[in-house]
Amino acid sequence: MSAVLPTISTASARLLFLGAQGLLADPGRRADRQSLARMIEQIGFVQIDSINVVERAHHLTLGSRLDAYRHEHFTRLLEQDRRLFEHWTHDASAIPTRWFAHWKPRFTRAQERIRNNKWWRRLIGEEPDRVIDHVRERVAREGPLRSQDFEHDRRGEPAGWWGWKPQKAALEFLWSTGELMIARRENFQKVYDLTERVLPEFHALPHPAEEEQVEWACRTALERLVIAAPKEIADFWDAITPAQAARWCEGAARAGHITPILIPSSNGAKPRPGFALSDWERRLQKLPAPPERMRLLSPFDPVLRDRARALRLFGFDYRFEAFVPEAKRQYGYYVLPILEADRLVGRLDPKFQRSRSVLEVRQVYWEPNVRATRVRRQKLEEALARLAQLIGAEQIEWRR
Repeated sequence: MSAVLPTISTASARLLFLGAQGLLADPGRRADRQSLARMIEQIGFVQIDSINVVERAHHLTLGSRLDAYRHEHFTRLLEQDRRLFEHWTHDASAIPTRWFAHWKPRFTRAQERIRNNKWWRRLIGEEPDRVIDHVRERVAREGPLRSQDFEHDRRGEPAGWWGWKPQKAALEFLWSTGELMIARRENFQKVYDLTERVLPEFHALPHPAEEEQVEWACRTALERLVIAAPKEIADFWDAITPAQAARWCEGAARAGHITPILIPSSNGAKPRPGFALSDWERRLQKLPAPPERMRLLSPFDPVLRDRARALRLFGFDYRFEAFVPEAKRQYGYYVLPILEADRLVGRLDPKFQRSRSVLEVRQVYWEPNVRATRVRRQKLEEALARLAQLIGAEQIEWRR
């Protein structure tokens, strides 16, 4: 007869996740480069995205956790101190450099995956190795280069996001496969250099064995989720398969490092089996109470990355609608979820009108059963004031 698995309440699971993701700590605490580096490592990584309707995604993510966050601290960690490097997780992200060796298996896999990609082959042309060799040689000889430093006659081809010239396709290939790193960004454009020059100490680290890679990927992911199913663990870094994560979970559970549990759902769905860190109860007892304030989260915040998890833990069905046709959008192009204490209570549709230095609020959508009380409206005003300070807006304007 099988043992009955313990069920962790939704409220407890939510608090453990928010605590692991740095959203229960005092946002008014000291903020310098050291504390920022520690916080990014606690979160795991910070997604970087090009959309700039309000502010870049990584600044919104970090600013929601630290009131005194400064953009230049992040830039210094990434481009000078080299405590972070930019590469792929599930998407482009800033990642603690101490884990760089665990990206080497990804570099190896990318070689075949990209070369077999029809879109990439069309972009780079009929002689991919000639283009790659030329780009590599120029970077080696001249130093850091941008895509625009390479000339190419497009002959009527589009110059947009999906209209890369062959040299851009080569630069991205060399970056994805680990030969180049992003040395810095200029007006958000990538500047590429040889990995051995950008990260000389880490470039030479050995390629981890499969067992070491799986152990690292699962252990560090679960530290940042606390409670998860194997697929969620695998998806965190996008570095291993769900099957590898499932095998690791079985072994770690037998060794007593993690505990099989039932994962609850706030939407009434049946609890499903998963795993928790074995000390989850002690962690729960040590958590501080959630800050009562409201915070405006980036659409790419780690709390929202997994839509099914956000629905399960918060009862919050979030869809990023920037790529949804305008007529089919329910809320807006770039909507910020509103976190109050440990609940997601609404969504804000803002835009930074840079020419006028105005943070424009287009609409607020409160979740069902959330009343827009006077206290709640005041909290939202305070959250907007903090956002305005973060992005450099001189005033806030409500569009009625």
